[in-house]
Amino acid sequence: ESSASGSRNSVRIIGGGWRGRRVSFPDIPGLRPTPDRVRETLFNWLQQRIAGARCLDLFAGSGALGLEALSRGAKELVFVEQAVAAARALQEQLIRFGGQARAQVAEMGAARYLRSVPQAFDIVFLDPPFGRDALAEYVPMLDEGQWLKPGALVYLENEKRAGVPPLPAHWQLLKSKSAGEVGYHLARVVARALANA
Repeated sequence: ESSASGSRNSVRIIGGGWRGRRVSFPDIPGLRPTPDRVRETLFNWLQQRIAGARCLDLFAGSGALGLEALSRGAKELVFVEQAVAAARALQEQLIRFGGQARAQVAEMGAARYLRSVPQAFDIVFLDPPFGRDALAEYVPMLDEGQWLKPGALVYLENEKRAGVPPLPAHWQLLKSKSAGEVGYHLARVVARALANA
């Protein structure tokens, strides 16, 4: 398949200040932007919480989720992306949109990022590549570090057939839907688990 087919390698921002702008991304195996219909539903769920929020896009890929959040007024965004080409494309996109003052791109894997000094976020997007059961690995890492403010919202995306991902006891599942192959879920972090729990 040629990556010249521009539309396959781009997504559109759905709402907010950058609405209608195109986000293009490189051809990287496993890079699969969240479908438009799913993004639309997700940001309907988040609309009361997105303005002024500090957000983490842990498997940024195309950056579609984080850029949508910035478009809708997120105060700060950290994009974590391991693939150099995708991270650089995202950096260029932010400059083109004029969003670089509110965002940073951490060019590293999610596990390495979660071993760095934690900062607390209001909203976290967890959309790892399919097929590796990555949520089972990263949800506990997020939860055990100081990454989540009390009441933080966590968006989780996985293969529909995997079902609802296992969540820590003090996370409350708010929404769970599927579209095509994609299962997507929203959870709220209700309280800090005890350190030894």
